[in-house]
Amino acid sequence: MIKHIFFDLDHTIWDFDRNAEETLHELYEVYQLSKLGLLSATEFIAKYTENNHSLWAQYHLGLISKDLLRAERFRKTFLELGVQPEHVPHQFEEDYVKISPTKTNLFDGAQKVLAYLQKKYTLHIISNGFKETTLTKMELSGLNPYFSNVIISEEVGVNKPDKAVFQYAIDKASAKIEESIMIGDSLEADIYGAQNFGMKAIFFNPLNKVRPADVSMQIMHLEELITLF
Repeated sequence: MIKHIFFDLDHTIWDFDRNAEETLHELYEVYQLSKLGLLSATEFIAKYTENNHSLWAQYHLGLISKDLLRAERFRKTFLELGVQPEHVPHQFEEDYVKISPTKTNLFDGAQKVLAYLQKKYTLHIISNGFKETTLTKMELSGLNPYFSNVIISEEVGVNKPDKAVFQYAIDKASAKIEESIMIGDSLEADIYGAQNFGMKAIFFNPLNKVRPADVSMQIMHLEELITLF
């Protein structure tokens, strides 16, 4: 009896890694990072991705602040790749934050699936992303028409997996827990967060990671939702 579907945004609908990669290839050239000894854009992007995912995991759990995440992800990457502290380009993070949200790559089938689901259910976003970048991504990627509510944890004051975020989302949607389901890529933030709140959840697992035994539902492609709903 599902009536409300709550989606995560980054890594679930909006292809964070693909958009980040495009942005970083551009900035690699703009900043001429090869002159700093970073001879491979691919290596730079891989190290950034590793650091960014680690810092976001800490941010989800409330262990670090937004400011620390943004201050550390590129600084840490440059230093670990051998760039001296005085040569780290301090404007890099600001330029990345300006450019990346303007990218519009979505996971395959995203708009087809959302158009289908919208006819049968009320759709919402619950994102741990930052307000200004989340709203830019939604607008420029053409996602706003599909969603009745966009709940951003930064506005709520706590992040997924905190139960307060899910309670806020349910209240704002005028929904009931038993009529709602969460879809997202993060086991900790999306799946366990929803399940601990009492809400059903579907693990979006495009990389085919090992699915824990306590996660009952998963998809590897968004178009699988058409058969499920």
